[in-house]
Amino acid sequence: MGSLIPAVLREERQFARYFYGQALSMVGDRISFVVIPFAVLSIDGAGAADVGLVGAATLVPFLVFALAGGVWADRLPRQRVMLVSDLVRFVTQALVAALLLAGSAQVWHLVVLMAVFGTADAFFAPAAAGLMPLIVGPERLQEANALRGLIMSTGLVAGPALAGGLILVLGPGGAIALDALSFVVSAAFLARLTPRAADPADAPQGGFFAQLSEGFAEVRSRTWVWAMLGALSAYHVVVLPSVFVLGPVLSEREFGGAAAWSVVVAAFGVGSIVGDVVALRVRFSRPLVIAAAALAVASCQALIIGAGPTIPVIAALEAVTGVAVSLAFTLWETSLQANVPQAALSRVSSYDYLLTAGLMPLGLAVAGPVAQAIGLRETLYGMTLLGVPAALALLAIPAVRHLRAPAPSAKQVPAPAAQPAAV
Repeated sequence: MGSLIPAVLREERQFARYFYGQALSMVGDRISFVVIPFAVLSIDGAGAADVGLVGAATLVPFLVFALAGGVWADRLPRQRVMLVSDLVRFVTQALVAALLLAGSAQVWHLVVLMAVFGTADAFFAPAAAGLMPLIVGPERLQEANALRGLIMSTGLVAGPALAGGLILVLGPGGAIALDALSFVVSAAFLARLTPRAADPADAPQGGFFAQLSEGFAEVRSRTWVWAMLGALSAYHVVVLPSVFVLGPVLSEREFGGAAAWSVVVAAFGVGSIVGDVVALRVRFSRPLVIAAAALAVASCQALIIGAGPTIPVIAALEAVTGVAVSLAFTLWETSLQANVPQAALSRVSSYDYLLTAGLMPLGLAVAGPVAQAIGLRETLYGMTLLGVPAALALLAIPAVRHLRAPAPSAKQVPAPAAQPAAV
C-alpha cells in the first residue's frame, strides 16, 4: 500500500518546506477574503460603497505593480522577495486587526493598509511562480502545482465556513489577526529554504525598462504563451462574470437567493478539489491540449447557469467545470515553469497575472449593463458563444498541440504501478 503523503512532498524536501508554510497562508487568505467586507461594515457609518472601495484598494496596486514585481523577482533572489512580501503583509494585517480590535478603525485606514497589502502581493505572486522550478524537479512540477492548487481549492470550500465561525467567536479583528500570523508562519518556512541557485550567466541584463521589454519579448516569441494568455483573458473577462455577477442575480430572481447560490459555489469548489487530485495523480504528456479542452469545458459555465432548470442540476454541472478549471490552470502553470527560461519566468508570469486577474474587473463592470440591455439569459448564452470558441481555437495552434511535458526521471520508471498514468 503506497504512502498517503504525495511523492512530491516525500522526495522534494525544499518544496515540502515551502508547501507547509504556504498551506496555512493560503487558507488564511481565503478567510481574510470573506472577513474583510464584514470588517469594513463593522465600522460606524460604513456601507456597500466602502466595501467596494477597500476591495479596489487591494486590487488596483496589484495591477499597477504586477509587471514591476515580475522584473524584480527576476533581478533579485525570489525567496528574498517573497520573504519581504510576507513580512509586509503581516504588518498590514496586524495593523488592521489592531485597529478593529481597538474600535478605532476608519475606512481610510483600511484603504491605505489594503493598498500596501496589494502592492506586496504584486511582488509575491510572480516571485512564487519563478521559485517553483528552483525547489522542484521538472518531472514533479505538475504534482507540486496540483498540490498547491488543492490547498487553494480546499480553502475556497472551507474558508467561508471558517471565516463565519471566526467572526462569530473572535470578531472581524480577531479573524484578521489570525491571518496576519499565517504570514509569519509562511515567512519562517521561506527563511529555511535553500533553493537551487540560478545560473549567473542567465541573470537579466540592463535597466528596469530594458528587462520589462525583454519579458514582453519572451511572451511574444512563444506562440503557445500568447495564445493561452488570450484564451485565459477571454475566460476571465467574458465567462467568469457569469459566476460572480449574473449567476447571483439569476439565483435571487428564480432560485431562492444566496442560500441556493451557495450550493452552486460549494459544488464548484468540490469539483476543483477533484480536479487538483486528478492533476496530482495523472501525468499528461501533452499538457496544453488537455488545458485547452478543459478551458472549453470551464467556459460552459455561463450556459449552465442560464439554461439549468434547477439548482441541483446547475450545481452538478458546475462541479464538472470545477474539475476542468483546476486541470486547466495547473497544466498551464506547469507548462510555463517547465518551458520558459528561468531568468525570465517571473516576468512572463507577471503578464499572466496582469492579463487574467487584471482584466477581470472590466468584465465584472460590463456584465450587468449588458444584461440589462439585451436580457440576462441572452447575455449568459452570449458569454458561452464567445468563451468556448476562444478556448477551442487553441487546439488549432501547432505550438499548443506539440508542447510536451517533462519526461519522468529514471528513478520514477522502475515502479510503473505507482506512477501517474500518461494521457
